[in-house]
Amino acid sequence: MTPEHDRLTTALRELRTRTGLSLAALAERTTYSKSSWERYLNGKTVPPRRAVRDLCRLAREPEGRLLALWEIAESEWSGRGARPAPAPPEAAPAGPSPPQPPPEPPPSRGPAGPRLGRGRLLVVLASVCAVTAGGVGSALLLLPHRPGDRGAHGPPSAAPSVPGPRCRGAACEGQDPMHMYCGSGPDTLTTERTATGARVELRYSPACQAGWARMWGTRVGDRLEVTAGGPTRRAEIADEVDAESYVYTVMTAARPGSVVRACFRPASADGERECVDARVGAADPTTRSPSPR
Repeated sequence: MTPEHDRLTTALRELRTRTGLSLAALAERTTYSKSSWERYLNGKTVPPRRAVRDLCRLAREPEGRLLALWEIAESEWSGRGARPAPAPPEAAPAGPSPPQPPPEPPPSRGPAGPRLGRGRLLVVLASVCAVTAGGVGSALLLLPHRPGDRGAHGPPSAAPSVPGPRCRGAACEGQDPMHMYCGSGPDTLTTERTATGARVELRYSPACQAGWARMWGTRVGDRLEVTAGGPTRRAEIADEVDAESYVYTVMTAARPGSVVRACFRPASADGERECVDARVGAADPTTRSPSPR
């Protein structure tokens, strides 16, 4: 599994967890079977583009970022992103061309003439077969290997499992939750709608003991901050691509019982700063704080 495929699989598993749907329920609500969803969510194969869009729709997730991940993963999986294969054997070699054999003399009428011509013909045919076999062998060695291909002396290797978190607590401070595999099945502490219509969500990973915030339905220039009593982490909508997807901050360390705060700052000059607090592990975590300008 390539890193791009791994990131796509992690994001799809997160969306499926958020929907709360079983594999059978996903099959009922889409055109893909239960076994197909099992392969997609376990990283055994790259799903079709339509499957990614369907899962985003069921999870009510903007599809821009997931489709970008899919495009990269599918390109690597299919080989479209690989280097071009070398020229076929018929192409002229890079070095000097081998000397050409002298022209065949006309066969004599004696019995030795025809035998000599057949012998040379067999030598030429053997040389052509050797060059062709070598070219085919080289092409096969250069073909990209995919998970599940049989090796020369054994069965296909098992699909790798989804890796665990790469950091915990203070080690996650300032780290990307997706790159650190903290974004697989996190807790959603709260989801709020701002005055401009943008959505703000506070997320927390118990395995990583870190939280982060994300926003979508935004405009270029909107900003988001998150803190848990330590450093303040920020994210900003830089362009239209960001505005069509969701953008998240890096993580900040947060222990159970601590309060995580997210503050949204709209791009408009007259927009007010809106903040929301959530306590990690609380039954009703959301508490609104004043929204100073």
